[in-house]
Amino acid sequence: MRITRERGLKIALRLGRNAILVAWSCVFLLPLVWMVSTSLTETGQEFSFPPQFIPHPITWQNYPAIFQSGLPFHLFFLNTAAVVVTSTIGIVLSSSLVGFAFARLRYPGRNIWFMILLSTMMLPGAVTLLPTYMIFKWLGWLDTLLPLTVPAWFGGGAFNIFLFRQFFTTIPRDLDDAARIDGASTFRLYSQILLPSCKPVMAAVAIFSIVGGWNDFMGPLIYLHSTRNLTLSVGLMLFRNNYFGYWNKMMGAGLLMMLPMLVLFFAAQRYFIQGIVTTGMSGT
Repeated sequence: MRITRERGLKIALRLGRNAILVAWSCVFLLPLVWMVSTSLTETGQEFSFPPQFIPHPITWQNYPAIFQSGLPFHLFFLNTAAVVVTSTIGIVLSSSLVGFAFARLRYPGRNIWFMILLSTMMLPGAVTLLPTYMIFKWLGWLDTLLPLTVPAWFGGGAFNIFLFRQFFTTIPRDLDDAARIDGASTFRLYSQILLPSCKPVMAAVAIFSIVGGWNDFMGPLIYLHSTRNLTLSVGLMLFRNNYFGYWNKMMGAGLLMMLPMLVLFFAAQRYFIQGIVTTGMSGT
């Protein structure tokens, strides 16, 4: 009888915890539900009271109207995809290489350089915006995708380097010694032995990079000028200017832009969470 009572208490606590989590999830999902509902609403009924989360009638024509606005959304999508893919590959490769150097190689001043690297995370981006812009202008890269992709291949960012460095420190150094005995070079140790073990943190860094590149607004706004070179975030702003007041079409355009990121997160959330948890295991 006592065992049954304890088991019933555990089940009740679990059900109560799950009910609280579901309730909070509904609260956070409410803006997304309202966004979907508004995108399917007829013009003029977006702010009807009381709000109708299931619009009547459902208007699917708002989505075709987005592509009939005269804006080249197909070019916006291709530009964004090019920036995201190129920068993600560069960030993963370069940050993993730098993280490997900080974690596995021994050289004078390693810890000092790592502290200097971490200190750059406290430097606001507005401080380096003007000199960076002048450098890209001197190189003739303005109104091209180069300012949004090339910097990703030179380090990949302090935070990503920190994640890789923390993960590399969790791998036993016996692998290094065994590889050295077999005649492996430093680059082979990095590329063929240690890097394949970093799939969780690689997934986490890749997701961070993809989401950041997909939603980046300031970079394309500053460096890109021609309509044919714009990304989705700036293109969505142009759509807002042309269709200001048509909230149903604006919500539809925003939902189409957000949909790939939702699919990515739900498809890769296991690797994302695993990478974050694993990189926080080391106290080194």
